[in-house]
Amino acid sequence: MLYLNNQTIIMKKIFTTTLLICCFTICLAAINDLSGKWSGQLVSEDGTEYPLLYNLALAGDSIIGTAKSPQGTFPIENGAVDSSGFSFKVTVNGLDIPHTGKFYGDSIGMDISLNGSSVHCRLNREE
Repeated sequence: MLYLNNQTIIMKKIFTTTLLICCFTICLAAINDLSGKWSGQLVSEDGTEYPLLYNLALAGDSIIGTAKSPQGTFPIENGAVDSSGFSFKVTVNGLDIPHTGKFYGDSIGMDISLNGSSVHCRLNREE
């Protein structure tokens, strides 16, 4: 009886592990679609709109690419991707601007932190 019980426990562990690996693989395949050009508007507190364009690419579990704003084009630094989303920073005129976001397939929701406040924007894939 003990043998059957141990075998059942082992089978449950194998099934759970296999299921987790499949879910992780599907998530990684979906996040690969993050590569490409993404555009949107950053709206400031006073209502001013700033166009943004991000050219993103994945290199393993890192994000590389560029960010373009009215101030110019800047490299993406310290890019990382994990199961909860992605993050990177852009340095503009010596000021580090952290970005965090989530990938939704056809859009990206991103929070951009600047001077202690955070602004949320939505980016859509450029064709």
